[in-house]
Amino acid sequence: MSRRIIAVTALVVAAAALTACSGSTTPADSSSSESGSGLGLVTDGTLTVATEGTYRPFSFHDDGGTGDLTGFDVEIIQAVADKLDLEVEFQETQWDAIFAGLDAGRFDVIANQVSINEERQEKYLFSTPYTVSPGVIVVAEDDDSISSFDDLEGKTTAQSLTSNWYELATESGATVEGVEGWAQAVELLRQGRVDATVNDKLTFLDYETTNSPSGLKIAAETDEAGEQAFVFTKDKTDLVEAIDGALEELRADGTLAEISDKYFGEDVTQ
Repeated sequence: MSRRIIAVTALVVAAAALTACSGSTTPADSSSSESGSGLGLVTDGTLTVATEGTYRPFSFHDDGGTGDLTGFDVEIIQAVADKLDLEVEFQETQWDAIFAGLDAGRFDVIANQVSINEERQEKYLFSTPYTVSPGVIVVAEDDDSISSFDDLEGKTTAQSLTSNWYELATESGATVEGVEGWAQAVELLRQGRVDATVNDKLTFLDYETTNSPSGLKIAAETDEAGEQAFVFTKDKTDLVEAIDGALEELRADGTLAEISDKYFGEDVTQ
């Protein structure tokens, strides 16, 4: 779909206030026309988006021949821009530098599965969440011995020792086999060397979508879920409001659910 570049009429304010002692004029307030679009964009008519481009399935390059940037977050922010009649410019940035670039005004928004937490909320604005993912216990599909986190007592799980999931597993009474990440945890689980692994639901759904049949299943979920959203600097209130409106429309017309089903096999957007 082609996108319309928003045309804006610049307001010229002639301020002829003469001071008694210097004869200088008071400069016009330019804050109301910072971007010309009313949304405070880096480039008028274009939504400049920071994303990693190496974070499958959220933001990555298609290896099917085109090499185009794609992914769950990429498709959602593109759909948002379409609703707002804006072009999109992606700036691929390493995670370690992505917030510094936002602070420096290089981007309008980060679209990279950023989790909402209190520390970030003190410094940044967030859109309404577009991803909701609880923690889950993953077991072999023929294992019915675990149906809750209490059932992890005395069991062995495979976890990264620096993750929140390690803490949850140990708090639930599990003995933890340390691993480097999800791939290694799954391998130990499939070999029967551990009873379970604890991780976020999105990770499992992505694995199940790309490796079905996996021989694994979800045995239990946490009551609380993590939420991910687009991130903005504190001065982008109008842009946040506009993007929230677009997300509401995309949720109502089924677009968010459609994109989610493509990547995860179910709706993870609410």
